[in-house]
Amino acid sequence: MKRVIVGMSGGVDSSVAALLLKKQGYEVIGIYLKYSNSNINTWREDSIDAMLVSQTLKIPFYIIDISKIYKKKIIKYIYKEYRKGFTPNPDILCNRKIKFKIFLEKLIDLKSDFIATGHYVRKKEIFENGKIYYQIKSGIDQNKDQSYFLCKLNQNQIKKSLFPLGNLTKKEVRQIASKYHLINAKKKDSQGICFIGKIKLFNFLKLKLKKKEGSIIEINQNSKNYKKEDGKIIGKHIGAHFFTKGQRKGLKIGGYKFPLFVIEKDIKNNILYVGMGKNHPGLYTKVVLIKKKNIHWINPNHDFFKKEVKCRIRYRQKLQKATLYKKKNKIYVEFEIPQLAVNAGQFIVWYINNEVIGSGRIG
Repeated sequence: MKRVIVGMSGGVDSSVAALLLKKQGYEVIGIYLKYSNSNINTWREDSIDAMLVSQTLKIPFYIIDISKIYKKKIIKYIYKEYRKGFTPNPDILCNRKIKFKIFLEKLIDLKSDFIATGHYVRKKEIFENGKIYYQIKSGIDQNKDQSYFLCKLNQNQIKKSLFPLGNLTKKEVRQIASKYHLINAKKKDSQGICFIGKIKLFNFLKLKLKKKEGSIIEINQNSKNYKKEDGKIIGKHIGAHFFTKGQRKGLKIGGYKFPLFVIEKDIKNNILYVGMGKNHPGLYTKVVLIKKKNIHWINPNHDFFKKEVKCRIRYRQKLQKATLYKKKNKIYVEFEIPQLAVNAGQFIVWYINNEVIGSGRIG
């Protein structure tokens, strides 16, 4: 009998993943990863739900405290990126450096064969150039597809992983949970930052980042330059690092026919450049640059000069047609249609036929 470690969050998805694997004949072990910060998360109630489901399924259950490594690898990363003016995606890094890394370590400790999660993705094994490779493909439920978040997994992590929900819809998962009387069958989906949960970003950032008053400068639609002398000062802000491109909330400036949006930031001089209306050209980007050190290929055999792909720069965004150009040690991604609010620090993920080919950190 194959043994599998299931990462159980206390939610319905990971619970049904554990249930399905047990019904398939696996010896299942449930593990809850605990990040302890009572001010900003709900680990106690979530871990209790995971424990009760494990009791219902009659499987062993363990809690592992990841607070120390999470603060070192993820919390510091978030503050560091925002301090530099970037817009990070901690969930992507969390999957590679926390969840899957720790589960693989426990796989060895508990003499298991696989790890499993409740992600809505599919895994496929292929034979190419005399070797076996593993693909990550979009989940069948396009409203829940989570392939974006797994874009930085490596071949060994995918090889050892099982994704039981990849061919199911969310509705079907809840129906299965109800059929087997799981306590969390109707529990709401978790939202917010990985292991932290839903929290107002400003409240989170101000715990470590200091306020710093700076100028808000309006740039008209005809200007292609973003310098202090190219616009007019219309107000003050509390720190450029608290804002992202495309943001309108928090500017606290009224009296305009259309809303104002952040179109650029000057972190060094602590300036926010804003434009009026959602059609302001400063909000849109057609080409993004990915440096070599920030490129990740799931299948390392992908080499090209020019490749037609589909991309997304944020979770649940509709896939966008784009072309990848490889030049020296960089990749340029040219979108067919200019994209709204592209921020340095975000991850762009490229697909071919619903397969995640690779990804890169913008900027």
